[in-house]
Amino acid sequence: MLIGIIGLGDMGRLYAKAFAKAGYEVFGCDMPENREKLEADLAPHGVQLLDSGREIAHRCDLIIYSVEAEKIMQVVAEYGPITKYGAIVAGQTSVKHPEITAFEKHLPADANIITFHAMHGPGFAPDGQKLILINHRSDADAYKRMLDLFTAIGSDVVELKDYHEHDRIVADTQAVTHVGFESMGTAWSNAGFFPWDNGSYHGGIDNVKILTTLRIFSYKAHVYAGLAIMNPYARQQVKRYAQSESELFKLMIMEEEQKFRDRLYRARDFVFHESRKPIMFNDAVMKEFSLADGPAQRKPNSHLSILSMVDAWCHLGVSPYDNLIAQTPPFRLRLGIAEYLFKNQELLEESIKTALYDKTIRGDDLEFHSAVREWSSIIGYGDMQGYKNHFNHVQAFFKDRLDEGNKQSAELIRRLTME
Repeated sequence: MLIGIIGLGDMGRLYAKAFAKAGYEVFGCDMPENREKLEADLAPHGVQLLDSGREIAHRCDLIIYSVEAEKIMQVVAEYGPITKYGAIVAGQTSVKHPEITAFEKHLPADANIITFHAMHGPGFAPDGQKLILINHRSDADAYKRMLDLFTAIGSDVVELKDYHEHDRIVADTQAVTHVGFESMGTAWSNAGFFPWDNGSYHGGIDNVKILTTLRIFSYKAHVYAGLAIMNPYARQQVKRYAQSESELFKLMIMEEEQKFRDRLYRARDFVFHESRKPIMFNDAVMKEFSLADGPAQRKPNSHLSILSMVDAWCHLGVSPYDNLIAQTPPFRLRLGIAEYLFKNQELLEESIKTALYDKTIRGDDLEFHSAVREWSSIIGYGDMQGYKNHFNHVQAFFKDRLDEGNKQSAELIRRLTME
């Protein structure tokens, strides 16, 4: 099976190398100005560069479009009609609605459409990582070849019935998860301080929040923009998250303790009831990973970002544990710290009291509230460029610590997964 990859960005290169290592003949193409650099990177791994997507579409038995979601229609329109007879066509985008629409419109009727989504970033090799496989239309032999391919590179394959199910789950595990951490980063940027220098953000949960935020901002804006804006299910879920955050914030500033507590305990009972298999993050491991200089005294934190997420899950009727079948490392970290907070009665009560009565953190919560509104509005308006600009602005604020945060978060993920 000759494999061709159209688009050799971070993920395209990662999978090209993995397929070649498994013994497949792999071809790829990208923009002409990138050719020299790509050949230097890929040729030692046995990946062959071709001049254009036309050669790949005409020649290969498996054609993978690894391009930005917002460009998928344009690229498939150009190369799709000349697809090799009976070939398998797949996409590597994180949102499948625009991808499938493009395939159905521009591929020949004999093409097998079996798409996939790797649930990890380019910092992790495919071996042992979750990968979603969706059989949109194919014969049994083509689907077996795809399963064999991902088995050969060690992927942990999760088969979903259709792209609608994929996009619903990904709206939770990626789009809303990212917005929560992006809002934290935006709040810290707007307030003008680094959280590891602030006593309110020392401790296990906050270490995870900070490192995951840095991890997200260490990657490219277009990935997150496509996930949030082009996924029809994401807007609904992001809107609910923003609504939960706003309603909780109002109860906080009005010091409506009983309503606030009742609402959070109702959410806790819905999401974290005892039939769920807990993730059980290790407290000692979480405390070990800190960007602060030297030991620091932990101050209570309202953890408004986590309270809002659990409240949103409750109102949406979503069980995040069901969505672990398509988990990403940031989603698992987010669910893990939410579980850690809500299943610890003492810590949850501390969070509630801090949210309602501790004025020293109220300014930070206001910044977070404003940031959530900003991100929700950008996504609600479908403003792709606005999303990228907003993301890049915050990314620039943290630029000197992104590499370190990415490395530490990768080790944190590894350690917490092993525990």
